[in-house]
Amino acid sequence: MYEVVPMFEFKELKNVKDARLIVPAVHRDERGFFLESYKKSDFQKNGISQDFVQDNHSKSVRNVLRGLHFQAMPKPQGKLVRVISGSVYDVIVDLRPGSSTYKKWEGVRLNSSSQELLWVPPGFAHGFLSLKDNTELTYKTTAEYDQTLDAGVRWNDPVLAIEWPVASPLLSPKDSSLPALMEILPAKIYKEGVK
Repeated sequence: MYEVVPMFEFKELKNVKDARLIVPAVHRDERGFFLESYKKSDFQKNGISQDFVQDNHSKSVRNVLRGLHFQAMPKPQGKLVRVISGSVYDVIVDLRPGSSTYKKWEGVRLNSSSQELLWVPPGFAHGFLSLKDNTELTYKTTAEYDQTLDAGVRWNDPVLAIEWPVASPLLSPKDSSLPALMEILPAKIYKEGVK
């Protein structure tokens, strides 16, 4: 008879509401490892009931910073983030007006060794800094990408005061020209009605 082992542990984060650090059960032996990276029924039991409609995959050299990105109303994206090779410092910012953690941020280290996942609810900005060369990150989204709703906030916004591990990351032209939080029109962020 097999021992029944929970496939996931869902941990609340300290600084922001509704996001989760998800620790999968990793089964290792001399052949390698096996894990479930997503199981709808387990996620629903733990308050993550959104359907995922798109998968994304990026590869970055060390010190690349991507973000802080979000998709505006009416199609905000939730993201289930996982590092499959390398390591990142992953940052999320609650941009939901009415949330008790509005404008608060949380940073977590994700890597391919721990296999942890990060649930980023709709209404959050998301960005990450690659800590190793050839870091690969994948994520599922709850809404398809819509270029007309693509938005972001400057990585070093003084209001947010995010404590990144490097002072001069490698940025794309798009990410280096993102606006400060106070420059974004209210219509670009998220409307009231936070759950």
